[in-house]
Amino acid sequence: MKTPKFLLPVATAGVLALTLSACGGGGGGGSAPAAGGDAEQGLDGRGPITYVQGKDNSNVVRPLIEKWNAAHPNEKVTFKEQTDQADQQHDDLVQNFQAKNANYDVVSVDVVWTAEFAAKGWLQPLKDKMALDTSKMLKPTVDSASYKGTLYAAPQNSDGGILYYRKDLVPTAPKTWDEMMQMCSIAQANNIGCFAGQYAKYEGLTVNASEAINSAGGSVLDKDGKPNLNTAEAKAGLENLAKAYADGNIPKEGITFQEEQGRQAFQDGKLLFHRNWPYVYNLAVTEGSSKVKDVLGMAALPGVDGPGASTLGGHSAGMSVYSKNKATAKDFLTFLTSEETQKFYATQGSLAPVLGALYDDQTLVSKLPYLPVLKTSIENAVPRPVTPFYPAVTKAIQENAYSAIKGEKTVDTALSDMQKSIESASAGQ
Repeated sequence: MKTPKFLLPVATAGVLALTLSACGGGGGGGSAPAAGGDAEQGLDGRGPITYVQGKDNSNVVRPLIEKWNAAHPNEKVTFKEQTDQADQQHDDLVQNFQAKNANYDVVSVDVVWTAEFAAKGWLQPLKDKMALDTSKMLKPTVDSASYKGTLYAAPQNSDGGILYYRKDLVPTAPKTWDEMMQMCSIAQANNIGCFAGQYAKYEGLTVNASEAINSAGGSVLDKDGKPNLNTAEAKAGLENLAKAYADGNIPKEGITFQEEQGRQAFQDGKLLFHRNWPYVYNLAVTEGSSKVKDVLGMAALPGVDGPGASTLGGHSAGMSVYSKNKATAKDFLTFLTSEETQKFYATQGSLAPVLGALYDDQTLVSKLPYLPVLKTSIENAVPRPVTPFYPAVTKAIQENAYSAIKGEKTVDTALSDMQKSIESASAGQ
């Protein structure tokens, strides 16, 4: 959800903990909480606050907090570091929100947790006196931090999927899925696998299956949050993966791949194309054992007739409704989203900025040459299903997509079962 995260879905902040943030914990109500109550308290409060985030493997958080504290001696921030396991981070936040812990002032929220936490009334709505300027941010990052039209967290860093390919074998990257599949003859001629993503039964499969469905013009949920899988577009998307696996264009071992297994296979010269996160770039061009360091190509994920819909990764910073010092917390959110901080995230932690202009900053691009491709990816990105019932939804996607790709269920049956499981999950809560 690792390594420097341009280096991985920001769901896990360090180098090889490579699981896209699986949500541990259940859902809540489906409607946005009413204004008032805790959300109206502490709006003018100033003083020390605590910032809660997963393990700071890239040493990004501490320098930023030191800088803040030097400038705000009466409003110092204390860093509470969680583990590097996304499900444990999630459960820790849930427990402290349930306990109305006022000391969890600002918390790092994976993009798939926003709806759940907002629906339960735990995040401060960032509107009126608490409003933030999001005009310079990439729209998908703002959408992922919003619930039912209201911003509930400050977009902090982002992420998007990228297609890696062998420039020595494919001079021009495929723009569509069909083009990529036609190029699989090149892989066969060179006795290597054609394409792999993350198809093991875990959170990464939710990412990849959602990308396939969204890139074909479908969606897992409709705009009202209802399952929307009995469509020709959803069928076409999932069928692309199932057919590629049946044909061998996705090699048989691909059904076991998480991020790292696929990266290793690609770096070992065993794949022509590979879908993964930006973190792969640094490793593929610097590791001594990499066989692709001089022939590494990067492009947007392929869609039906142009760039596909990457699954949006990343984190936002949410303010707890129970914080007593919300004026300070708001200023800290503004600090985290400032241009200077966003540049530091990119250069120090390889974290994708949320400010669109930074992707065209030539100083940054010279250090991180994948930024233009990543911008295209994020601009076309779609969040994982936005729902307060995310844990049940991702389970339904993983189980049924896995069965469809392996050929244990037909695509029609898998989508029908996925639809029913999501319907029952939301109806039962």
